Amino acid sequence: MIINGEKTDLPTGISITELLRQLNLDRDKIVIEVNCELISKDQYASVLLKQDDQVEIISFVGGG
Repeated sequence: MIINGEKTDLPTGISITELLRQLNLDRDKIVIEVNCELISKDQYASVLLKQDDQVEIISFVGGG
């Protein structure tokens, strides 16, 4: 699977929820796109990632 343009060795068949756990990311501060499709947060547990998926993780950054 490719995450943010880089090939990873993460296992396939995991949910987005599990991916976020493994990457130690807060689901409330990011959005996920899989194969150019935005995934809603209520689908994170049910969407299983495949070997050829391209995942984009976009983080929100605040500042002032």
